[in-house]
Amino acid sequence: MKQRYRVLAMLVVLSTMTFVDRLAIAVLGPRIQTELHIPPARWGWVLGAFVLACGLFEIPSGAAGDRHGHRRELTRIVVWWSVFMALTAACFRFWQLVVVRFLFGAGEAGAFPNATGVIARWFPLRERARAQSWVWAASRLGGAITPLLLVPLQAVIGWRRVFFLLGAGGVVWAVAWALWFRNSPEQSGRITQQELDEIHRTAAADPHPQIPWRELLRSRPVWSISLAYGCYAWASWFYMAWFPTWIVRGAHFSERAMSMVAALPFLCGIAGNLAGGVLGDRLVQRCGLRTGRRLLLGGALAITAGLFMALAIVHGKAAIVVLASTGFGVMDLMLPSAWALCMDIGGRFSGTVSGVMNTAGQFGGLACTVLFGYIVRATGSYQAPIAVIAVMLLVSAAIFSRVDATRRLEGADLPAGLKSS
Repeated sequence: MKQRYRVLAMLVVLSTMTFVDRLAIAVLGPRIQTELHIPPARWGWVLGAFVLACGLFEIPSGAAGDRHGHRRELTRIVVWWSVFMALTAACFRFWQLVVVRFLFGAGEAGAFPNATGVIARWFPLRERARAQSWVWAASRLGGAITPLLLVPLQAVIGWRRVFFLLGAGGVVWAVAWALWFRNSPEQSGRITQQELDEIHRTAAADPHPQIPWRELLRSRPVWSISLAYGCYAWASWFYMAWFPTWIVRGAHFSERAMSMVAALPFLCGIAGNLAGGVLGDRLVQRCGLRTGRRLLLGGALAITAGLFMALAIVHGKAAIVVLASTGFGVMDLMLPSAWALCMDIGGRFSGTVSGVMNTAGQFGGLACTVLFGYIVRATGSYQAPIAVIAVMLLVSAAIFSRVDATRRLEGADLPAGLKSS
């Protein structure tokens, strides 16, 4: 096996683990809310504390990986978040949960931007969307297995011990990563010259580049993808934060049925990501970088908006399952291309650019996780927030469909050979 695929396998494990850990609080949420007497509006702040912390620390963490190396930064990230994952088990009050979830989010911030930086250094341009598709498909696998694994485990050992076990698993990955991974293919003693030629990197001479902050902040594509991703994140964080509770209290499924239903969207997300990675690369090869990215990003999100509009008005349980699952799968067709877009624009600064984009996503997610509970309280309906999410998806589709992926940051390893029409 080529060495870059072994690197990708480590990132796949990381991505799976990341989503199991971040979704654990949502999946175990109905039981935790009941035991600690936390109403919906306050529960939104428990969920939102993690998202807020991710938003605040995404850019510093992504830039640190670009500047000092992704080996050290990802090791720090996973150790930090694993400690606070385990400390969730020690929470007995609302404010304790909020503080620990905030610190957990501060640790996990930057995991995906740094993974993007690794891909930018280890994979040739023609494979980047597919590499991202595997990373994000793995995140959806994590989302799918979380309810199937943790709900029965909670019944046996209780929710507190579940958090402790998840924290211990993260430490194991961090140790393996620190011992094995190297920041660039040239530093690896296991890679062949043939594979180095395939990767054909152009920035190996400067392992510690200066981040062009001024140009980055003036970049219209960076602002556009950030705004679009922030709007998209309303839908993404609905699934990651409120979906299990919505299934139980909004769609009136039992907790046992929820553990099955909550897994289905993420299973569709696996298929969506893998298909989206292949489709994204093919559209770029056939239509050019600018048009190829726009077609997939705008089209997938527009269709998803329609599915959410339907989800906001239906009441049948079968229709809810189909629409919610299909919506997630169609939406995830665009995800590999969204993160590949950061590499198109950012080059060797991909970790920083993706950190900026994901920061906007975290603040969009924060708005959704917090406001969802207040909308439910104000309207008395769990359906009303779904219509709001559909509108945000339409806005995201409109913005993404106008982003020019060929407008790269200066000195960011301009790849050649692609059409830009």
